[in-house]
This record gives sequence, structure tokens and C-alpha cells, in this order.
Amino acid sequence: MSHPVTTAEELLLTADRLLSGLRVGATPTGRHRGAALALRTALEIAVDRTLDAAVPGLADSTTRAKMLCLRCYTAEKTARRANAVWSHLCLGCHYHQYEIGPTRDQVRAWQAEVDELVGLLLP
Repeated sequence: MSHPVTTAEELLLTADRLLSGLRVGATPTGRHRGAALALRTALEIAVDRTLDAAVPGLADSTTRAKMLCLRCYTAEKTARRANAVWSHLCLGCHYHQYEIGPTRDQVRAWQAEVDELVGLLLP
């Protein structure tokens, strides 16, 4: 069975829908975490496509390794920004009983950063 391919742009729209809260039956915290996960995945897709275009097969390594390699194939500032927001999104995606999830404002800031980075990384 084939699965539909999701693009970075579709994931950015999903994050926006989750943050707007339209017709979603989840709690605000659940929507914020869901949006963070969609944003992280969109960024990872953009990084994968950038690295795969430069060196086929490089996108098959771990995301941490990809973030380190990214500076060799894009502007150093772009690579630093991608690594920083990816790290924040990783923390925002994970549930810990003793922590409050990310706020809507935090996720909106990450959304703006990921939106810009996807534009820089994808042709």
C-alpha cells in the first residue's frame, strides 16, 4: 500500500490550522505540541531535500548529523538557525509530566522561523 507524500508546505499549513484551533478537538497544549511536531517535520523535509540534492544518500543519516553537515551545503547562518529552531522544536514536541508545554506564542515564533528556513532551503 502506498502512502501519500506530505510536503513541507502542507505541514506548515497543518501547523497553522492547529494553532488557529479551527475545528480541532484537541486541547490547546495538544494543538501546540502537534503544531511543533508538524513544524519540526517540515524543517526536516527541507533539510533532507537540500542535503540529498548536494550529496545523494546523505539524508539517510541521523538528523543531528544532518544538522552538522548542513553548514557545508548552505549558508552558515542558515544552518545555525535551522539547528537552533530544530532543537527548540524537539523539546516542544516531547511530553514531560513535570513541564508545561510550549505556548502558542512560542510555537508561532518557531513557525515564522521554520517558514523562512523552508523558503531558504527549498528551491
